[in-house]
Amino acid sequence: MNDKLQRDDALSAEYALGTLSGLARLRFARRLRNEPALAANVARWQTMLAGLDNQLAPVTPPEKVWKKITLSLPEKSVPPLQRRYVGWLLAASIAAIALVASIFLQQPTLTPLTVLSDAQHREQWVLSADSKLAQLSLTPLHPAALTASNSLELWVIPAGKAPISLGLVDSENATDIALKNPELARSGMIAISLEPRGGSPTGQPTGPVLYSGQL
Repeated sequence: MNDKLQRDDALSAEYALGTLSGLARLRFARRLRNEPALAANVARWQTMLAGLDNQLAPVTPPEKVWKKITLSLPEKSVPPLQRRYVGWLLAASIAAIALVASIFLQQPTLTPLTVLSDAQHREQWVLSADSKLAQLSLTPLHPAALTASNSLELWVIPAGKAPISLGLVDSENATDIALKNPELARSGMIAISLEPRGGSPTGQPTGPVLYSGQL
């Protein structure tokens, strides 16, 4: 493994653990949207580390801790020449925070949810989701060419229930999917079948299942 792959693997592990923070995490999250192989590696780490936090309970620090921190901070006086700029700096900071917040509210961060593999167990697709499981994104790791007479259709298969279509997917580019029922993405299987052009005519898979993964 070369240095870049080792560095990316370490960053993937930190991202999955939640120890990658600040600007480094924001930059890495932007890379995940454009580098499917990197997203697949994060999904692999998240799968391996999924059980680590099951034994941990969240702890809220008492109010007195914050008060002690506040009281321990040294007082700083603002030089007269700098006071005139305090208001401008405050306004600029608020504007910058509002701008960044608006950008990230409009573009929710998607986290890898699972990886879909083919019959040879080769990773082919990465399924990502936002924190509410309301927005999904399916990204091909190895774009595949389709004939004009066929389409790829995405299905979610809840345990013990019939497959539910989530729509057609692009075989070469990422496909965004709005999920009206987030519960569908919490368990079961996710699969992609080969269908006639425009999708299944019956509402159920009619062609072979090419890719599948566990939710």
